[in-house]
Amino acid sequence: MRMMSIASGSSGNCIYIGSDNTHILIDAGVSRKRIVEGLHKADIDIKDISAILVTHEHSDHISGLGVVSRKDEVPIYASAGTIDGILAQSSIGKMPEGLCHSVEADRDFKINDLTVHPFRVSHDANEPYAYSVECDGHHMGVVTDLGKYDDYVRSNMKNMEALLIEANHDVRMLQVGSYPYYLKQRILGDKGHLSNESSGRLLGELLNDRLKGIMLGHLSKENNYAELAYETVRLEIDMGDTGYKAGDFKMEVAGRSCPSDIIEV
Repeated sequence: MRMMSIASGSSGNCIYIGSDNTHILIDAGVSRKRIVEGLHKADIDIKDISAILVTHEHSDHISGLGVVSRKDEVPIYASAGTIDGILAQSSIGKMPEGLCHSVEADRDFKINDLTVHPFRVSHDANEPYAYSVECDGHHMGVVTDLGKYDDYVRSNMKNMEALLIEANHDVRMLQVGSYPYYLKQRILGDKGHLSNESSGRLLGELLNDRLKGIMLGHLSKENNYAELAYETVRLEIDMGDTGYKAGDFKMEVAGRSCPSDIIEV
């Protein structure tokens, strides 16, 4: 299996996961042109994409969905609430009939040789999900856009070999920044986004001997930067009592405008 971030950040998100036989995207929040260019790095053509899994209906996760669905007719999988939210967005245009498929949290479904496990996350959207993907005993996951985590979320993220996890903001930068008060409270709230510190603490509970690669994703353009996110998460892991250190794993920050390295397991 392989994982690559095509784009990750507050301005657009699209993650590729694939096996030798099946290729999927999680979210399509950037232009089709950028998706095509990103897939080229992995030697994948957009016509090889079997499905797009959508986490929720916010524009930075679906802005490219309309064009891709119309031009490439890729099936779309999401919660019923997310599908309602997608279809209500006039900005993405008319969606072709029959492409949207509703899936349920905690009920696995197959896309060829990939087994997809959707699970609930706490975010201010209709019915947001995160996803883990399994093939031949290998597990990868993409977990962003959650204001808090609990035992349920942790249990769904255990034993991953590759993981893209949100490290959205630095709390101090957000507090002293130019955002209006209501937006700061939304981001900091239980249905907002994980801070760098929270991301590091969650990662500390998920480290395992099978883990090959970590990507820190969905960074805020205004309230974070790559070096700060990386160092904060690294420090949280190193200060933990798990027996693991950040240097035991390949960890990188997923770029806002350029594809990441490819993680292979």
